[in-house]
Amino acid sequence: MTYKQLGKSDLQVSEIAFGCMSLGSDHAANARLLHRAVEQGINFFDTADLYDKGANEETVGKAFAGMREQVIIATKVGNQWRADGSGWDWNPTKSYILQAVDESLKRLQTDYIDLYQLHGGTIDDPIDDTIEAFELLKKQGKIRHYGISSIRPNVIREYVSRSGIASVMLQYSLLDRRPEESVLDLLQEQGIGVLARGSLAQGLLAGKPAKPYLGYTLEEVQKAADAVQAVAGTGRKSAEVAVRYTLYHPAVSAAVLGIRTEEQLDDALRISKSVSLTAEEIKALQQTLRANRYEQHR
Repeated sequence: MTYKQLGKSDLQVSEIAFGCMSLGSDHAANARLLHRAVEQGINFFDTADLYDKGANEETVGKAFAGMREQVIIATKVGNQWRADGSGWDWNPTKSYILQAVDESLKRLQTDYIDLYQLHGGTIDDPIDDTIEAFELLKKQGKIRHYGISSIRPNVIREYVSRSGIASVMLQYSLLDRRPEESVLDLLQEQGIGVLARGSLAQGLLAGKPAKPYLGYTLEEVQKAADAVQAVAGTGRKSAEVAVRYTLYHPAVSAAVLGIRTEEQLDDALRISKSVSLTAEEIKALQQTLRANRYEQHR
């Protein structure tokens, strides 16, 4: 396993991170899967208070009770469940974040969170209020670092200029090259780590039947999938190439892969052992399709 520094933070994270969102309700099975991931070198685990109404944090907390120092736990805040359970509302206020962190700490069975992330964000948010909350939590020792999970360039720029974020989680793949236009280079220049999700583009780059995706036609998606398979050849799997594409940019600290089964963990571990793509392979993939761009939130 390769480990990378997350931006300018003191966190050394495995470049393949375990996305916990899809874990089921069987705590024993989840613990076996999570423990095996740790044994194989994965040390970075990402969850959120939104997932399964907090039950996802609970299953992660139960699995890592007694071995907290071996793992880096990231979770997210900002989506507040309604009292009747009918859905959630966006709430990035200081008062809510300071309340929500204690609930996450309890569910995770820990007294600190390694990386606390704002789970979204708009340009109309009370951004200074939000930043104050995270900075206060750092001073209190409840969190070690904070970041945002956002795909919006205008929001990302505000946090880059006004806060001490350690990371940005965003969607990035060969079929979603929007971050390449300006965001990745900006974060690289500022020493802010990128956590890439969606590397497989809903499986479209790893063998699932082609369908229209983010403005690309079915035919264009198939062309991209074929290009990934061509680079993979007979010695690699398409998923290895698709994830290695996202890890190639120096701003990217880790690819967060959703893992729910032993088979998916095996695939993730195989990717962790695969070789990096060459500059020529990256160029061949990029020449397959026009790069898409953000039309909004610029």
